Amino acid sequence: MKLTTLLSLSLSLGLLTGTATAANWTSGMAEGKVALKSAGPITFGPEGILFIADTKSAAVVAVATGDTKGGVAKPVKVDSINQKVAALLGTAADQVLIDDLAVNPASHTAYLAVTRGRGAGAASVIVRVKGDGHLEVVSLDKVKHSRIELPDAPVDGVQGEGKRQSNPRLESITDLAFLEDRVLIAGLSNEEFSSTLRAIPFPFQKVANGTSVEIYHGAHGKFETRSPIRTFVPFKVGKEAQLLAAYTCTPLVQFPISELKPGAKIKGKTIAELGNRNRPLDMIVYQKGGKDWLLLANNSRGVMKITTDSIESAESIITPVGGGGTKGPKYETIDTWKGVEQLDKLDAAHALVIRKTEAGALNLESLPLP
Repeated sequence: MKLTTLLSLSLSLGLLTGTATAANWTSGMAEGKVALKSAGPITFGPEGILFIADTKSAAVVAVATGDTKGGVAKPVKVDSINQKVAALLGTAADQVLIDDLAVNPASHTAYLAVTRGRGAGAASVIVRVKGDGHLEVVSLDKVKHSRIELPDAPVDGVQGEGKRQSNPRLESITDLAFLEDRVLIAGLSNEEFSSTLRAIPFPFQKVANGTSVEIYHGAHGKFETRSPIRTFVPFKVGKEAQLLAAYTCTPLVQFPISELKPGAKIKGKTIAELGNRNRPLDMIVYQKGGKDWLLLANNSRGVMKITTDSIESAESIITPVGGGGTKGPKYETIDTWKGVEQLDKLDAAHALVIRKTEAGALNLESLPLP
């Protein structure tokens, strides 16, 4: 989903990097078939290891793809990629859902998490997009992999009434990223404060309960503990490693990563309100002109380029922000990036996006970072 080979912690203000080393990143992995009930968010770690969130199982699977050859990133353009994925899988385009996009920083190759079919018969597939636009299914039949299940996941079943019906298990993992030697995970748990963050050591061993989080939501004018984080990035604010998280309707909140401890309850610092009636979709951090920027894709407010200059000194928002107003760091909407639904960083100068055309097709293309 987002760039996961992260920049150095020595930067005064910048994206965090995995600089830790491990004697063997595949320690504890077994070779065999990976069984997925679903494939939600995906992200990459070191040495081409792909992390797949199986939200239906409330689990994360680490797969050694073997895709570790470096090289210069090439421009990418695949029109109607949803139709091409459907053809690859032998079905119709309306039977395919592209759940996530992630770029392998070791090879600059794009990977897609795809659901084929609807309802009980749906199947999850990982598709690789080669530099020439060729698509291929990533075989999970005989690969080195490891798996962890979240011990405090919400129940699997529809809850609520009418339009408010939902299955909280499907939001057990809403986003994930790799940092140094940990997998960072956002989602819901079965705790009273159900909005949860986790920092799980990798290679996987024992998994404990997550960290319950509370935020002040300016657009709603109240503290909240049940709304899940939709997308996040690790980021260094001053001298401290933080996690910057975006919620629906649309607060931007920072959490000290050092406070992500099993069973703890923490309160985030709301540093921005970016407008109501909006769902954040994806977020990356990049450098341009000697500065660090956040790029946040939204379902109704376009792609926002957000300055990080004032994040360290930003005041905590603890009073209502009404009328669909905004507050906090300045941003501009990138009008030429219309329809973006997924994005990741391709290289230092380009992003890779999936965006919907006015005709409804989905295109995969690389774009210069704004």
